[in-house]
Amino acid sequence: MSVSVLFIGGTGRISTSCVREAVRQGMDVTVLNRGRTGERTLPPEVAILTGDANDPASVREALGDRTFDAVVNWVNFTPDQVRRDIDLFTGLTDQYLFISSASAYQTPPSHLPVTESTPLKNPFWQYSRDKIACEELLVKAYREDDFPATIIRPSHTYDETMLPFDGGWTVVERMRAGKPVIVHGDGTSLWTITHARDFAVGFTGLLGKADAIGEAFHITGDEAPTWNQIFGWVAEAAGVDPDLVHVASDAIAAADPRWGAGLLGDKAHAMVFDNSKVKRLVPEFGLGATPYRLGAREVIEWYDAHPDHQTVDAEADKVMDWLAETYAPRPMP
Repeated sequence: MSVSVLFIGGTGRISTSCVREAVRQGMDVTVLNRGRTGERTLPPEVAILTGDANDPASVREALGDRTFDAVVNWVNFTPDQVRRDIDLFTGLTDQYLFISSASAYQTPPSHLPVTESTPLKNPFWQYSRDKIACEELLVKAYREDDFPATIIRPSHTYDETMLPFDGGWTVVERMRAGKPVIVHGDGTSLWTITHARDFAVGFTGLLGKADAIGEAFHITGDEAPTWNQIFGWVAEAAGVDPDLVHVASDAIAAADPRWGAGLLGDKAHAMVFDNSKVKRLVPEFGLGATPYRLGAREVIEWYDAHPDHQTVDAEADKVMDWLAETYAPRPMP
């Protein structure tokens, strides 16, 4: 029999690729969301239900008497949301998968590569601390009540619609205009970046697997380029030579606390992962993965084909101008 899986969400940057991979593998896939799909389309084999994940009554009404081998909630970020799902799906599924974050790991890590046994501790970013609290609830529910939880920790995962740096298209626009772009630190820290379709192979391989219950897995690429390389490959795909200005992460955070939270809590620190654990259960994971130099081309091609998404963040642009002028002033012509 095929695995029956419910995706709550299912049309996001990572989840859409996972839905497509589950269908490709012959699984019986149902997606529940509020009816919004955006730029991403789902395969016709998917059953679509309409409901609000934050309204348990709405979910119950949409599901009726259905049960599933696996349930994945892509839109849970706080302990209250997870507590609600534990109540809602107890007895309705044989496996509940929570999407946590690799940013929950000790930041900065005391040693590399990061494994699933690396402590969870991020004093810099509330998002990560909330994910840790969610995980703690699920571990307790598994140990005390046999709630069939599996915890998944993606790292920086992208599809063709996502650029890897803060400011998004603003950075590419600046590159193409010949303006300097800001790289945190000296640009030599290592960063793991994973294509969503590669993540989907590892993730889907865990659906319906009893050996995954009660366990946590990160699912990331094995490639860990420097930030200088990442910026360089995006610039290459955009057809320009970048003017990189290196600024300390603390200085960026002082200029823009929102940008700084993601840097100090995640991107400023070298992150390299050991994927041995997921590969033991899903040996095909990692085979034929997309190197970021090629992935960057896909992203730029998508944006060039969708000019309505080429949005410049005026505030971010202004901050980048100030940082460049302050830390790498150019001579007057």
